[in-house]
Amino acid sequence: MNLLNYFKVENLLVKVFETREEAGEEEAKDVAKIVNKLLLQKKEINIVFASAPSQNEFLDNLVKINLPWNRINAFHLDEYIGLPEDAPQRFSKYLYDKIFSKVHFKSVNYINGNAKDVYEECKRYENLLKKYPLDIACIGVGENGHIAFNEPSVANFNDKALVKIVELEEKSREQQVHDGCFSHIEEVPKYAITLTIPAIISAKYIFCIVPGKNKKEAIKNMLEGPIDTSCPASILRTHKNAILYLDKDSSSLLRRA
Repeated sequence: MNLLNYFKVENLLVKVFETREEAGEEEAKDVAKIVNKLLLQKKEINIVFASAPSQNEFLDNLVKINLPWNRINAFHLDEYIGLPEDAPQRFSKYLYDKIFSKVHFKSVNYINGNAKDVYEECKRYENLLKKYPLDIACIGVGENGHIAFNEPSVANFNDKALVKIVELEEKSREQQVHDGCFSHIEEVPKYAITLTIPAIISAKYIFCIVPGKNKKEAIKNMLEGPIDTSCPASILRTHKNAILYLDKDSSSLLRRA
């Protein structure tokens, strides 16, 4: 394991690796340790997962670890509104393929982006999160610094809601094309349902992996700019139990790297 750097920015622990594969492997090991630690104290725990190519290496390694999955309730971080049920770009499909179909959770709780009433769907999912408070959040960071789909234009560090509908910024929609999820920006939905920043920050532990050169500006703003909604991910610097995993590419603009 080629750990290039290891430092803190306020409360946030940052681990920098040579490759995204090493970063994903390390995150999976760290998450597994905390899962086992929490399950010594509780009968079951609750974890929310992000859906993006940035999560591939982490999830590929996590499913190989022998954990008591049947004591874990799984949630997902955000979902597009209005994609066809069989669309391969649905975040629920990504998580099903990567992890939900590969291990046996106690429960898997999906956001329904095609609900007849998306506002009622937000309330339903919010009630689930209140019933099953998050122990662990496994997330990423967007090219514009968003976490989940809390875009700079709609991010609120003091949001009263746990789940809400958001309009996606053009940069986020372009990222989906860069990631190879869609062929053209016109195909990318304009609206999504997302967990809010307070919902994410409420998790006892946060693990955030952000590999790739297309994320280097977001990472610089996240770690070296102000803690501000102009870069929503900067709020992770205030969390007492958060770890950020970077590779050589995503950390390339950092002074400490």
